[in-house]
Amino acid sequence: MTDGAASLMTMFYGMSATGMWQDSRGANLLDGGAHFYDTYETKDGKYVAIGSIEPQFYKELMEKTGIADPAFAAQMDRNAWPALKEKLGAVIKSKTRDEWDAIMLGSDVCYAPVLSLAEAPRHPHNVARKTFVEIDGVTQPAPAPRFSRTAPDAQAVQPIDNDAALAAWGFSGGEIEKLHGAGAI
Repeated sequence: MTDGAASLMTMFYGMSATGMWQDSRGANLLDGGAHFYDTYETKDGKYVAIGSIEPQFYKELMEKTGIADPAFAAQMDRNAWPALKEKLGAVIKSKTRDEWDAIMLGSDVCYAPVLSLAEAPRHPHNVARKTFVEIDGVTQPAPAPRFSRTAPDAQAVQPIDNDAALAAWGFSGGEIEKLHGAGAI
């Protein structure tokens, strides 16, 4: 797991080596330091995610939010990010998440509503993708990956017969009774 996590950090080590990444939290392009790549609270206390890094997406973000402030032309100026983040945050907080969805979804803004655990399974994208399944009344992520010819099938867990399993592992009837008596089973 550690090796896999380290491998996922390759891009960040590369950015660090070129001086594009600071070793401090919340000061970088992709860790919430940039105003155009972060999550923001909306008027109704919910959240949205913005990831408009490339110029064409950033331009559309400015259009969709109605921001005409010339200060936002300094998109990549790290020194400007805190002030721009505050201004963008105030604009995002002026509408509900649903209002922003109506404006941003389907655009090139690189936008998404931040969904709760209860909302995620009902989101139209997740419904269309069959991302979640319900097994024995419990909603949970569907098995992944899913391929056209080898789609995995989520199945309910079958109850385990503890006594039979312990007996198969060599426990005697008396030992199994002692485990029951101790509350271990």
